[in-house]
Amino acid sequence: MRFLILVTALAAAACGPATEAGSIPEYSCQVVHTYPHDNTAFTQGLFYLNGFLYESTGLNNQSSIRKVKLETGEVLEKRDLSGEYFGEGIVNWKDRLIELTWQAQEGFIYDLATFAPRRDFHYPGEGWGLTQDGKRIIMSDGTPQLRFWDPETLAETGRITVTADGQPVKELNELEWVKGEVYANIWTTDRIARIDPKTGHVVGWIDCTGLLNPNDTVGGQGAVLNGIAYDAATNRLFVTGKLWPKLFEIKLVKRTAQ
Repeated sequence: MRFLILVTALAAAACGPATEAGSIPEYSCQVVHTYPHDNTAFTQGLFYLNGFLYESTGLNNQSSIRKVKLETGEVLEKRDLSGEYFGEGIVNWKDRLIELTWQAQEGFIYDLATFAPRRDFHYPGEGWGLTQDGKRIIMSDGTPQLRFWDPETLAETGRITVTADGQPVKELNELEWVKGEVYANIWTTDRIARIDPKTGHVVGWIDCTGLLNPNDTVGGQGAVLNGIAYDAATNRLFVTGKLWPKLFEIKLVKRTAQ
């Protein structure tokens, strides 16, 4: 996510989140279908709604929100952010699309159908990922905490700390609500945490190592796994990455304990 400090962060993340080996269920990714994805999109937020993908991209002077045709990757609707903003996560709520920015402590609300701006809002700290559970908006800020917001007022109503085997899990990034759990990309890694929203406990790790063939990588060090979308109607799970030329529908396969 933070492109300019990615090299340092990659080194720090090499050991991954602190967990006891084998204590939390592990899942691998089985590819069901592969779709094209804009390899210039520095993917920050992603969700699936009514047959389309909605995506936000980051980097100053390159940030945008988009409505995308899943099957072809065609961008059907796009709105660029002003150059001083580094776009982050997005989420839908009723007829609105809500977007975070990274360090400006400012977010934006748009009309979901037209992307016409409605208003802005403010929050303390950094903005990373967004999702919603039908009652609350859930936000990540790069720390081990998830924040809960009232979806109408965007006032914070509570927080939980995400832990794995009792240790805090840092750099929670893009979020998705899947069958009562929060799925969270762990920035600069190929892992996705499955989080119990009541306790903050990681109840599963999804390992997406090798999902994108190295020969397909065109974005350099910034091209890390980021972006989770779920189609609840047909139980389809999608993942992609920053600057990835492909988006994958995946099936989770539980690994047998060694």
